[in-house]
Amino acid sequence: MNMNIRLLKNARFYTGDRQQPWTDAVALVDSRIVAIGPSAHAWAANSHARIEDMQAAMVLPGLVDAHVHLMWYALSLADLQLRDLSREELLATVGQAAVAAPLGAWIRGRGWDQNLWADTSFPTAAELDRVAPHHPVLLIAKNAHAAVANTAALRLAGLGASTPDPPQGRFGRIAEGALDGMLFEHAVGAVESVIPAPTVAQAAAAIRIAQPHLLQKGLTGVHDVDGGPAFAALQLLHQDGALHVRVGKYVRLEALDGLLEVGLRSGYGDAWLRFCGLKLFVDGALGSRTGAMLAPYAEEPENTGLLTLEPDALRAIARRAVEGGLALAIHAIGDRANRLVLDVLDEVRPLNPALRHRIEHVQLLSPEDLPRLARLGVVASMQPIHAPHDWAMAERYWGARCTLSYAWQSLLKTGATLAFGSDAPIESFDPLLGLYAAVTRRHERDGSPGPEGWQPQERLALADAIEAYTWGAAYAIGQEQYQGRLLPGYFADLLVLNRDIFVEPPEALLETRVQRVMVGGEWRFEA
Repeated sequence: MNMNIRLLKNARFYTGDRQQPWTDAVALVDSRIVAIGPSAHAWAANSHARIEDMQAAMVLPGLVDAHVHLMWYALSLADLQLRDLSREELLATVGQAAVAAPLGAWIRGRGWDQNLWADTSFPTAAELDRVAPHHPVLLIAKNAHAAVANTAALRLAGLGASTPDPPQGRFGRIAEGALDGMLFEHAVGAVESVIPAPTVAQAAAAIRIAQPHLLQKGLTGVHDVDGGPAFAALQLLHQDGALHVRVGKYVRLEALDGLLEVGLRSGYGDAWLRFCGLKLFVDGALGSRTGAMLAPYAEEPENTGLLTLEPDALRAIARRAVEGGLALAIHAIGDRANRLVLDVLDEVRPLNPALRHRIEHVQLLSPEDLPRLARLGVVASMQPIHAPHDWAMAERYWGARCTLSYAWQSLLKTGATLAFGSDAPIESFDPLLGLYAAVTRRHERDGSPGPEGWQPQERLALADAIEAYTWGAAYAIGQEQYQGRLLPGYFADLLVLNRDIFVEPPEALLETRVQRVMVGGEWRFEA
């Protein structure tokens, strides 16, 4: 049997192993690393070995985004991109789309953020009606926990003044009770449910097109948290040999009964597509002030946010899932939501102690809850780029509580494992932007809030931030023996950068480019 033997040499390889962080050579056999350093050089004597001179490049272990909505991102490539637009620019963009679209076709967009506007009030159906009276319009907010629809979309969904708010959601209303077009939390689904859902084939085609975008940013793997046909689409791609990034797949609550019925357990799959567990939501978001809080939002003394799963329901779901061998990945933003999740994970952990549970976002913790993630072995799955993008909003609505907001360094000091991602398409999945946010806590565009960054005590060393994108992400899905290091026995997943990010100032991360990406021993991207 012919082995594909390669020696990569003459590079600064960062192994990710604190005992031996650097090496100058890596030997590969097929899709795995077999040796590093002097032992790797010895493979040059093998007559079948191909030697590749890396020309003194900087090489990192493959980076993994531990929280993406892969299908949603892939499909969103066809949506209106509304990020950073003013209110006027948003309306003009919708108006242009309405002129171009067939009569009655849906106009969809995402990424708007009213907090950036001169007038920070939410957009309205009436504004959308003026620019798109004959097309149903649904525009998802940047945080994905709110949306605005026009009258045509509300009508198609059968919604009106007499429609009651759904459980764990609410409709925006004008004084007389008529709907104003805003949809919060579960109310978004009332309109989304009437938009034709993508087929498995459509989702697979979209993901196939999206993969090169991930690779060119240095991602060799993702943890996907989408529902719907995403898992089936990924299986289609895998079956066709068309999956070029490794995917750890979480599914949504609606799949629980089916999972338990067939006995699918966390960890099933292979090196390319691995079933990881169940994704749940227990609260909303900061931007829509629906994250569940122990004390009210500043400026809103009546508002402590929303729980999207009541405590008893969460307990019952968690118990069934864990008894069935399913690890839990639970979205929690506010300090009340995080406390509830930790309480529940504490209760269910003994039912199957081997499962790796995680909290998604962990945006605000109370001091009493900070040490509990490490104590319970719960992974902190966090998105560094949220901190410099959300800091002004967090200061406004959380005030002094912000000292434990996006508390990466504090969590690390307690012994918790960090797994970093992006929440794409809510934010950019570029991991170099994530690394910059993690080490500076400054906005990549204007450097705000200043040279020290926001809550600078929570900044990370570069090595710790890289670990969260590599070994930490692998640990979260039980793959830390194979993924996240450049060591013998690990997958041959790596990326080549055009500069040495360890010797240059953090600002250099914003200018750094990915030159090549290898996944499973094959170059999948070359600039």
